[in-house]
Amino acid sequence: MGAPLQQPWTEDQFLDWASAQDEPYAFDGFSPVAMTGGSIRHDTVTGNLTLALRPRLDGKPCSSHGPNAGIRTIRGRIRYPDALVTCTKFPDEERIAPDSRVVFEVVSPSSVRMDRVLKVREYQAVPSILRYVIVETASPTILCLHRAAGTEPWTLTPLTTGDTMPIPEAGIEIEVAELYARIDFPPEPEAEDEAP
Repeated sequence: MGAPLQQPWTEDQFLDWASAQDEPYAFDGFSPVAMTGGSIRHDTVTGNLTLALRPRLDGKPCSSHGPNAGIRTIRGRIRYPDALVTCTKFPDEERIAPDSRVVFEVVSPSSVRMDRVLKVREYQAVPSILRYVIVETASPTILCLHRAAGTEPWTLTPLTTGDTMPIPEAGIEIEVAELYARIDFPPEPEAEDEAP
């Protein structure tokens, strides 16, 4: 006789359980999934992102949250992005942020496929999300996926240091270099001259 099948968790079971854990977890619609693979560089970029968002949103109708604010995506999944922006007020004790407009994921080596493929599809399925910002940590590169309305496909805009990242959904913009403050990247290899 085989072992009995495990019953899927409900969203409320997951949220109650996750709030008592020391480590962060996401929810795949069936059971908890450990969120691992962070680094000091990841922490530095995430901290820089928080420092860039909060003062720019002061006095505006939108607010930033993360990484303890969840987002419902597809098939009962709950994701915890590194940061998000919503323009809907909600009580402090809520665990899911409503109507998130902008989502930021800071990529770790272990989360590359998840952030660049799976979450692109999940966040695109959420009509309120108009901008998904993938912040790389291996190089000072940002990939902005954006759309005018929640039913349209994403448009991709790559950015690097020296560029300004517009976030019109919240009425702000951020210098890309701010997100990489206090991080030393190895120098870029020089391009070889091509023979005529």
